[in-house]
Formats: sequence, structure tokens, C-alpha cells
Amino acid sequence: MFRLSIVTPDKVVYDSDIRSLVVPGVDGYLGVLSQHAPLITALRPGHIEFRDADDKVHLLAVSNGFMEVSQNVATLLADAVEIAEEIDLDRARTALENAKANLAKAVTGELDVDATEIRDAMERANNRIRIHERSH
Repeated sequence: MFRLSIVTPDKVVYDSDIRSLVVPGVDGYLGVLSQHAPLITALRPGHIEFRDADDKVHLLAVSNGFMEVSQNVATLLADAVEIAEEIDLDRARTALENAKANLAKAVTGELDVDATEIRDAMERANNRIRIHERSH
């Protein structure tokens, strides 16, 4: 077992002992078990999956952030994290449609926005939709 702490700017999402952890690193998903070697990595939008002390599997959506593993503690600092069962599917779909509309306006020159920001918004919305669907 090892400690997992998931923190966003708004709150502590989770802070307890777990058995295993899988996170979306920038080079792909990586797994963490007890006594893992020290590690610092950036996180990309994707899913966090962990098995708690009672062997229950938890699934969460994460946006960008960082993870540090040191001395049997994994600390995730993320812009946003949502528990799969709490994802508002209608809100995620609306965010995706808004991002697509903004992209179309940017292509025609009707809207002056950073294409990277639009792609990031689309990726976050798609991620939340996938994780919601996976949990149901």
C-alpha cells in the first residue's frame, strides 16, 4: 500500500492509502505500485484509475497537471479532476460543441482565438465524455 493525494486548486479530491495507480503521463499511461522509484511527470488529459485499500476501483477524469512519487507517496496536482460518476455529461457535450463552434469561427476569421486553446478544450471535453461512458 502507498498514499495517494489528489489535489486541485479548489479542493483535495482524494487522500488515502491505495494498492495501485494508473495515470496519463505525457509519454503514455504509467502504473505506480508500492515502493515505486522517485518520479516526477507531467500529466495530460486522460483517466486516473486506482485501486483503494478495499480493492475498489476508482475512475477519474484529469486535465493537465503533475505527479510526484516519493517515499511511498504519490501526489497529483491537477488543474481539474472529476470522479467518473459525477461528470455532467450534458455539460461536457455542450463544452465540446462550443469548442467546435469556436474552431469553425476561428477558421473563417470570425473569431480571433488561439487554436491550441480550442484543441485543448475539445480534448478535455472528449476525455470527460469517454470517462463518463466508460463508467456506465
